[in-house]
Amino acid sequence: MSAFLTRFAPSPTGYLHLGHAFSALTAFDAAREADGVCLLRIEDIDTNRCKPDFEAAALEDLDWLGCNWPEPVRRQSEHFPEYHVALETLAARGLVYRCFKTRREIAEDIARAPHHPGEGPEGVIYPGPPEPMSADEEAERLERGEAFSWRLSINACRDHLGAAFDRLCFVETGEGPESETGEVRARPETLGDVILGRKDVGTSYHLACTHDDALQGVTHVIRGVDLYFATHLHRLLQELMGWSVPIYRHHRLMLDESGKRFAKRDRSLTLRALREAGETPETLRERVGL
Repeated sequence: MSAFLTRFAPSPTGYLHLGHAFSALTAFDAAREADGVCLLRIEDIDTNRCKPDFEAAALEDLDWLGCNWPEPVRRQSEHFPEYHVALETLAARGLVYRCFKTRREIAEDIARAPHHPGEGPEGVIYPGPPEPMSADEEAERLERGEAFSWRLSINACRDHLGAAFDRLCFVETGEGPESETGEVRARPETLGDVILGRKDVGTSYHLACTHDDALQGVTHVIRGVDLYFATHLHRLLQELMGWSVPIYRHHRLMLDESGKRFAKRDRSLTLRALREAGETPETLRERVGL
C-alpha cells in the first residue's frame, strides 16, 4: 500500500463543474507531489439520481484534465451488502435505532420541544426521541411496512465509548470554516442523531464513505470545506467500527461572481461546456487558481 493514498469520489448525478475540477486536481496533484496514489471512487448510492451517462462523462472529463487512476474503480452501488453488514454491526451494539418519523413530524417535535438544541453546523439538530419506541410498537409498524430510517444514537455512542468519546480527534492539514487546523477535537454531537441508512437504501454517504476509506487504505482525505463537519461524525464511526483514521485536508470552495458555490445546475460552467468553448486543461488550472 502506498504511504500516501487519497481519492477523488464524485457522485454521477450531473456533469462535473469547476468546483469538481478544483477538488480533483487538488487531490491528484497532492498524490503526484507525494509520490503517492489517487484513487477514483464513484459514490453512486443514490441509484435514482445517479446515471451511467454522467459517470461516463466524468471519466472523460477527468482524463481530459490529465488525471490518472488505478483500475478497477470502486462503484458503491455494487457494494450495498458490505454497508449493510456495517449497519448490522452498529445495530447489534444498540448504537442505531429505527426512526419512523417523517421530516414534517420531526419539525413539529422540534417546534414543541422547550429545550431543543436548535441549529447545528449542518442544519436542525435531531436529538433523538425522548423515549425509545417499545418493541411491540416497532414490530407493528414494521408489519405494516412503514418507511423508516436508521439513525445513529449519539447518547448510545457516548455511553458505549465512555471517556473515549470526549477524546475523539483528527488531524487537519488544511483549514476548517473557522481556520481550524492541526489536531482538532471531534464533536459529532453537534450534528445530532444522523441518518446512516433507510429502509429503501441501506446506507448513507457518511457510512459508505467512511467504510470505503478504511477498506481502500486511504491515508489522506482531501475534499471541500463543506464536508468539514461531516468529518466529526466520520471520526466517531471510525472509532465505533475500529476503522483506520486518515489525515484530513479540507480545501476552499470554488465560488461564482455572486459568492455562491458552483452547483451541477450551473450548466454553462460544466467541464463539458467549457471544453466545447475552447478551454484547455492549462487555462482551466489558471481559472481555478492552480
